Amino acid sequence: MEEGERRGFHVPKVSDLAWLRRTDPRSVPSEWLALELGAGELSALALALEHNDRVLLLDDGLARRIARAAGLTVWGTLKVLLEGKSRGFVVGIAPLLRELKEAGMWLSDDIVQRILALAGETACDPPPGR
Repeated sequence: MEEGERRGFHVPKVSDLAWLRRTDPRSVPSEWLALELGAGELSALALALEHNDRVLLLDDGLARRIARAAGLTVWGTLKVLLEGKSRGFVVGIAPLLRELKEAGMWLSDDIVQRILALAGETACDPPPGR
């Protein structure tokens, strides 16, 4: 949360979201402590080990590799967008990809094209509702 605010993004406070409950892991595997992971990734990985029936949302490459090696189910932001479109929560993801890039998420042109193809969109599609 602090990092997002430092970068100028509006980040809601957890205490303001009645539907959200903050949970800390009981423990973190000691071998993970030597890795170059942030506190958020370490906590998320440890919680996922404790609740391995859940989907773990990670975009950090190292954290994703560790999660997969631990047998955890991992999704990234782009997978969430694809799922959201397939379930009708969003009409188009091209504008969302633009917003992510503008916010500082690194996305290569190749990745953008592959995600748009999976979503059945093209970079030239007009915004929804036009």
